[in-house]
Amino acid sequence: MKNVVSIEGTPLFPVVSLFSGAMGLDLGLIDAGLHIAVSQDYDKWCVETIRKNGHVAVEGDIRKLVDADPECNFLLNAAKLKKEAVFAVVGGPPCQSFSTAGKRLGVEDERGLLYNQFIHVIEKLTPRFFVMENVKGLASMPSDPTDKDSPPLINHILAKFKAMGYHTVHGVLDAVHYGTPQFRERLVIIGSRDNEAVFLPSPTHFHMHQKAEMRWRTLFDAIGDITDSGPQGKFTPAVNEYLKLVPEGGNWRSLPPAMAKLAMGGAYESGGGKVGFYRRLSYTEPSPTLVTSPNQKATLLCHPRETRPLSVREYARIQQFPDSWIFEGKVTDCYRQIGNAVPIPLGRAIGQMLISVALGNSEVRVKRMRGTSVHDTMRQMSQALSGK
Repeated sequence: MKNVVSIEGTPLFPVVSLFSGAMGLDLGLIDAGLHIAVSQDYDKWCVETIRKNGHVAVEGDIRKLVDADPECNFLLNAAKLKKEAVFAVVGGPPCQSFSTAGKRLGVEDERGLLYNQFIHVIEKLTPRFFVMENVKGLASMPSDPTDKDSPPLINHILAKFKAMGYHTVHGVLDAVHYGTPQFRERLVIIGSRDNEAVFLPSPTHFHMHQKAEMRWRTLFDAIGDITDSGPQGKFTPAVNEYLKLVPEGGNWRSLPPAMAKLAMGGAYESGGGKVGFYRRLSYTEPSPTLVTSPNQKATLLCHPRETRPLSVREYARIQQFPDSWIFEGKVTDCYRQIGNAVPIPLGRAIGQMLISVALGNSEVRVKRMRGTSVHDTMRQMSQALSGK
């Protein structure tokens, strides 16, 4: 990748990626200058996507992989790395059990325990940094789902990192503040093995700003130039008829009252905002958070002007995947991969932060890595970062 920072062809910042999905976080890190040495995922189509785009992937259930090789050499061998060379381990353990939209079973749900494998890999590889991302619901999830007053689960996770000697920072970041044309909140935990001053990346885009290039990006910015939408899902005929009456930026509340009650069925009397029912998006605002399917009843994502779901290509644009990125599988598989991804601009901001911290305290470390003079090494690093 042209953006990866290297000296004499050797990448300076090799990364091991777990639970990589379609590589949204990974591509952002690559844009920042890091090198993804290996990616890992359980999902067949995610692995096919990773390999189709020319990246190294380890396929399999991380629990079984770790059980078979507790020292995690399967990752080092695939990445062609020595343990001491790993710059960072990154990933987002599957998080459905912590989602505010789900049942929030937390550690009672087997999927909620996969963060233990992520922690295990960090313990064995001892990278200089790690990045763990998850849904924001993890930040408020009690460690005991049967006791709402139990300590937050995140405290348990942070304590494990601390016991391993990692200094951490964490917080909920909204991708819209980093140039993504989408509201998407993610919990991000960043750790430093050597007590370096890691921090949450500063926002670069704002709702209101005197410079146009620093304002939130809109849905039109992302997909307004697409004339051939390509593969897409379908709405039912009944949903199509209702959506034809919903204006851009509207939802079920835009329907005549009697029709709205009929369209909503039992959900009409339920609580909550219900903003996703019969929702037609607005070109002038960022997209709502992409879900794994744009034609689900409560989370419809209808095109602003056409009566159809957002297409796979439009999904990818909103997450800021390059147009050249190939997604493997059926349309439903592609939606799922993109909908689960970390937006690339958010990954890029995190990667830029890591590099800024690394370069601020890199003289001794880089000298040991390359066996060259500090002056020469730093000069080459500077040239690589500036693109010269």
